[in-house]
Amino acid sequence: MSYDYLLLTLFLVIAVVFPFMPLAMAWIWCRIFYPPKPGEDKGAIYECGLVSQGPAHVRFQAHYYLYALVFLVFDVETVFLMPFAAMGLVNISVGSFGAILLFLFLLIEGLVWAWAKGILEWK
Repeated sequence: MSYDYLLLTLFLVIAVVFPFMPLAMAWIWCRIFYPPKPGEDKGAIYECGLVSQGPAHVRFQAHYYLYALVFLVFDVETVFLMPFAAMGLVNISVGSFGAILLFLFLLIEGLVWAWAKGILEWK
């Protein structure tokens, strides 16, 4: 018999079973230790001890998310410029300098695109 695929099969079984183990353990824990006390107070929405007012779900406009996303993109992308700033452009090759210029061009292009789409305008 050939055991060539035994290790692969074992890894596949572990990969399928492993994510479900914490869920099964949480379900068992809930069944054993959870006190069954259903009621109106237990099922009520609790927020800072105050009675809820209004709907639970509030709709946000999509441009708020786009504004935050653009901020995060530019905030994270500028971190990639830090190694080049730390070098001080003293001993930098032509290829590295071209990569910096391409990176900056793409950042500026994204900023111009976001500005043209009106994403940066707070409404």
